[in-house]
Parts: sequence; structure tokens; C-alpha cells
Amino acid sequence: MLIEQPPELFRRLYPGAMWRGNPEVHAVYLTFDDGPIPEVTPWVLDLLQEHGVKATFFMVGDNIRKHPEVARMVAEQGHRIGNHTFNHLKGFGSGLKKYMLNTRQAQDFLSRTCNEDTHPLPLFRPPHGHMTWGQYLMLRKHYRIVMWDLVTRDYSKKLRGPQVLANVMRYARNGSIITFHDSLKSWQNGNLQYALPRALSFLKEEGYEFRLIGE
Repeated sequence: MLIEQPPELFRRLYPGAMWRGNPEVHAVYLTFDDGPIPEVTPWVLDLLQEHGVKATFFMVGDNIRKHPEVARMVAEQGHRIGNHTFNHLKGFGSGLKKYMLNTRQAQDFLSRTCNEDTHPLPLFRPPHGHMTWGQYLMLRKHYRIVMWDLVTRDYSKKLRGPQVLANVMRYARNGSIITFHDSLKSWQNGNLQYALPRALSFLKEEGYEFRLIGE
């Protein structure tokens, strides 16, 4: 549970970040990290369209550079896009200047490719879920920092698809920000293909509304 649903103590590390939506509203926020990946992201988009669901994609800038057409597909289908640094950079071990330059580089590609400048406050999610305090203080001046309430761990080699699905079924609650990954790790181990369609069906059967970050 310490990984799948972060405890209150961990959430207090970044008190101004968005960890969860309104707990009084029967809605969830579906998010994807680490794309766009041509082998994975279009499949995710087709599945979301089939279910009539919109999501928020936190993209790696270098993947946008390599696959701009896939990034545009996400934006054109009405999903929101957030910044996930240019090189999936770890906050711990990276100096403030390097981290901010890397984030700015990603934002430049994101803005040019996906027209995200239409939103007043861009979205940012730190890779690996951590930042130094200095990075956090600087980032929150320019971005709405979005963390998560439920990480599915679809990327894990130690879990199989049914276990990933079980994480969603166990921990989803009102306002949950749910994190999947449109990444090769999640795809090659088969966890995404197994868990995502079943998770969507489960959440709809439970009556959850799907909302975009910022709604």
C-alpha cells in the first residue's frame, strides 16, 4: 500500500501538489506516464475512445521529439497533456538548474507539438514521483504539479496483469488520480493490455465518472 496508495506523510512532502480530486465526488482521473510510444499509445487511445473516456498524458519531451505525430494524436482526441521532463530525469541527484532546463525543454516541445499553451497553468508530474524541495518550490511557480492517489504498478516485472488490476479494484476511490504507463515496460510484460481494459470496465460498472485534470 505504501507504493500503490501513498500515505499522508508522503503526501505532505509536496503539500501544494494535487494528489487526489474531490473526495465527495464519485469521479476518478485517469493518467498515463512516459509516452508517447508508437507501439503503445495508439492502442491506449483506441481503447479510451471505445469506452468514451478522456485521460491526462504526462509525456517525456524526448519521446515527443521522436514521435510528434503520436503526441498530436493524443491532443487531437481531446486528452490533456502534461510535462514529464525531457529525459525522464530523476529529481534526486539532479541540480536545480539542470532539472529546470530539462523541464523547460520538454515544455517547449509539448507547446509546439500539442498547443498546450492554451492552458493557463501547464501540468507537471515528476518522474519517479520525487523532487528536491528546491525543485518543487521553483516548479510550482510555473506548473500545476500533479502526483497520484493510486499507482497501478503496471511497469513492474514482479507483478502480473491480474495483480495490477487488483490494485485498481482495491484502491480506487472518490477523487483517485490513477496512474498507468503507456510505456514499453508496461506493454512488454503484458500488464497494460490485461489490466487497462478490465480496469475501465470495472470503474464504469462502479459508476465512476472520468474527469480530466483541471476540470
